Amino acid sequence: MTDKKYRVLGVEDEPSICQVCLRTLEGMGLDVTIAINGQIGQSLIQRDTFDLCLVDIRTPVMNGKNLYAYVLNHYPNIAKRIIFTTGDLLDETTRGFLDATGQPFLPKPFTPNDLKTIITETFQKLGEQN
Repeated sequence: MTDKKYRVLGVEDEPSICQVCLRTLEGMGLDVTIAINGQIGQSLIQRDTFDLCLVDIRTPVMNGKNLYAYVLNHYPNIAKRIIFTTGDLLDETTRGFLDATGQPFLPKPFTPNDLKTIITETFQKLGEQN
């Protein structure tokens, strides 16, 4: 990555996963903002600019699927910058949603190295598309 400090929005309600994401992503030199549900994430997307969003599919108030639908309709350039996280890959509805979006996803539980890898790979792919 370049010298630019990339901004990442994490939408996650589990405190332990929030901590792993914060430590890992800040350790990569990224500027990280955490939202504990999709509604807060939506509000942050409306007022700030993020280079990447890490979105849990199952969060309270507004889930990741609904947040993605909103972003796709209002901020399509951000929609392609979403990485989903989920601990529910066996659920056919979740699997179908992930397949339909074509977005990268990170199954839970994940390690800091798993997170670093998917973030790095996604930034590289986005760089190739620009």
